[in-house]
Amino acid sequence: MTSQTTVDKADKAPEPVSVPAPAKGLRGHPWLTLFSVAIGVMMVALDGTIVAIANPAIQKDLGASFADVQWITNGYFLALAVTLITAGKLGDRFGHRQTFLIGVIGFAAASGAIGLSDSIALVVTFRVFQGLFGALLMPAALGLLRATFPAEKLNMAIGIWGMVIGASTAGGPILGGLLVQHVSWQSVFFINVPVGVIALVLGLLILKDHRAQNAPRSFDILGIVLLSGAMFCLVWALIKAPTWGWGDGLTWTFLAASVLCFALFAIWETRVKEPLIPLALFRSVPLSAGVVLMVLMAIAFMGGLFFVTFYLQNVHGMSPVDSGLHLLPLTGMMIVGSPLAGAMITKVGPRIPLAGGMLLTAVAMYGMSTLESGTGSGVMSLWFALLGLGLAPVMVGATEVIVGNAPMELSGVAGGLQQAAMQIGGSLGTAVLGAVMASKVGNDLAGNWTDAKLPPLTPAQLDQASEAVQVGVGPVPKGTPTPLAEKITSVAHDTFISGMSLACLVAAGVAVVAIFVALLTKRGANAEAGAGAAHI
Repeated sequence: MTSQTTVDKADKAPEPVSVPAPAKGLRGHPWLTLFSVAIGVMMVALDGTIVAIANPAIQKDLGASFADVQWITNGYFLALAVTLITAGKLGDRFGHRQTFLIGVIGFAAASGAIGLSDSIALVVTFRVFQGLFGALLMPAALGLLRATFPAEKLNMAIGIWGMVIGASTAGGPILGGLLVQHVSWQSVFFINVPVGVIALVLGLLILKDHRAQNAPRSFDILGIVLLSGAMFCLVWALIKAPTWGWGDGLTWTFLAASVLCFALFAIWETRVKEPLIPLALFRSVPLSAGVVLMVLMAIAFMGGLFFVTFYLQNVHGMSPVDSGLHLLPLTGMMIVGSPLAGAMITKVGPRIPLAGGMLLTAVAMYGMSTLESGTGSGVMSLWFALLGLGLAPVMVGATEVIVGNAPMELSGVAGGLQQAAMQIGGSLGTAVLGAVMASKVGNDLAGNWTDAKLPPLTPAQLDQASEAVQVGVGPVPKGTPTPLAEKITSVAHDTFISGMSLACLVAAGVAVVAIFVALLTKRGANAEAGAGAAHI
């Protein structure tokens, strides 16, 4: 039998609620709550990028293969993306405070276990556990903010929350480089242990549980299985497509399986009493637009940034620390822009800031498509700063649109949707723009190689050279005379830059599409329900 209880609540306007008096003392204080959850969120966001710097040291120390090292990132990402929405539902059911604290404890414990691991298999295993516990932590943080802050201050809180995520994501390579260079690769993980202890103590003292009166009382087990299967097949196909090839049968098999699972999930959700995701949520055009916008933003941002790190390190020859420092304009503008964006969205609504943010993102990505091997730091900093300024209102506004347009009893699911959209967008950006890069390099390298009058390559050698050039590395054999090595490197860099330019232009096109999606958004109709949540 189909139940309309939750579906109807998603369609109805929120009932008037009384805003509680400002919290006295530590427990439940809005700004202290924000500080507490920001510490935990910082760990998860930081680990999305900080580990990339440690991978070469891990590979050397543990004798791992390149494929093994890829799974240090893929295992974490896969576990996080697949379980975010289900984890959000757990928060709605059992309380966001408890879910957040369990996530903090598990994430810190898994981090410590990685630092103590003496094999690549253990590192990958505990990275998966990091992803699972991180999935518990992230939606719960948003649920706590939604329930604690009154509507007129929610955007500012989400702005600071977005600032922490943006700064942590962009600052990961800098901190990772310093730790790996001056301490050890294990310190990249051990640092989460004291941070987790601080987040746990603050959470126990400050966080107050919030549950809506209509919070779910049962679990949609089949829905969880179908959605997890759909997400796994989708993300797995995106991760493996660069290796298998986009035309390979395995890639399309997993993509087809993902579509099938999503279809079965949608059918089942209309029949179960308490669905995992009431499909009526997506009748809200602003909420649906917010989810799509988050995906498009992440495609442009994550996909473009992926190549920029190779550009800085392999083309310009910067160290990991130096390349991280060159991204400080991006980090700095996200730090400055996120709270300002929150204040602007509170005054004028999300539509104009979101569309303007994606316009700036499109311009920044176009500017990055003009970078060359001799481009100076000043020009690079200009485009990086503009990108950070454009991303800030999108991170804040899209989050508010998704969470604010969902009923209070589904705030955890909405937080999971927001994070899952960003993770899928990041994976799509890396996979699709990576395919664009590979295609462009494959088409141009042979001609560029011949034009430079370099020694001819066999088809197998050309394939190997293409793989190196795709990350900006010159395929120079050992013992090659210096003049010849320099010529090979020059051809490799020019070919890489042509591929990066095309990838950035595609990212700019995605950002332009996102401008029109942003025009469909509006302020969350249910945002006012948050401050009136029942306190337990």
